[in-house]
Amino acid sequence: MTFLAELERVAQAVELELDRLLAPGLAPAPGGARLVEAMRYAALGGGKRLRPLLLIESARLFGIGEKESLPPACALECLHCYSLVHDDLPSMDDDAVRRGRPTLHIAFDEATAILAGDALHSLAFEILGDPGTHPDPAIRAELVLLLAKAAGRQGMALGQALDLSPARRDFSAADIAMMQTLKTGALFGFACEAGAVLGRAGKRDRAALIAYASALGQAYQLADDLLDAEGDAAALGKAVAKDEARGKATLVATLGTEAARKQLKEVVDSAEKALAPFGPRADNLIAAARFIATRRK
Repeated sequence: MTFLAELERVAQAVELELDRLLAPGLAPAPGGARLVEAMRYAALGGGKRLRPLLLIESARLFGIGEKESLPPACALECLHCYSLVHDDLPSMDDDAVRRGRPTLHIAFDEATAILAGDALHSLAFEILGDPGTHPDPAIRAELVLLLAKAAGRQGMALGQALDLSPARRDFSAADIAMMQTLKTGALFGFACEAGAVLGRAGKRDRAALIAYASALGQAYQLADDLLDAEGDAAALGKAVAKDEARGKATLVATLGTEAARKQLKEVVDSAEKALAPFGPRADNLIAAARFIATRRK
């Protein structure tokens, strides 16, 4: 099976599980139906599901099957979808289109978007804490801790705060790389480290996956910035050229396009080298890094 076929297969599995978790009939009161509808709008019907695939493939390195890794993968996707909903808000990036359709606050309203994002955030931790996700409470607790760190003041939220800061105009290339590691790389880091946690991996293997995820996060953001600068809005399903218009700090703007492409190749090479201890078992993770570098949407 090719990488793209596997990515599509995992995306379908995640879609089915999220559809189950967000079944409309689960709303506890009549007034809750709109909230669940908004959560479904945010989480279903789009997205590559790349982060869940990374978690599933990382766990597979240690003999963990998809049945065991799918619940944490869906928790991660819930948290990712929450972050997109909040990023699109008028007070954040103020985007009107996401995945080729109106963003949640446009399709519903701003208050509903905030609450739906909050509820998806909570659902992520509800899934991780559920005994059905893993029988060992120590494993569940470690997954909760790792995702909390990746999402909060030490990770994604801090990265977003830096991205919105007026001081970003004076960021050096190193400052931008750090901001992007926090904003984008943190969830990649969780995906790969969670796979190691599920597999009870040793320190060396866990460190290798953390190094891979760090390089992968850098590659993803570089590719994303290049797409924003040069991509096609119809193909991407969202607006382009936003970063320059908003004066956002990106490595493409700081280094130039050619230097950014060179750095993209270097970090993809680093990601591949980090996986060397796993041999052919890591082929799909290597393919993920190459996919990220060459994607057009």
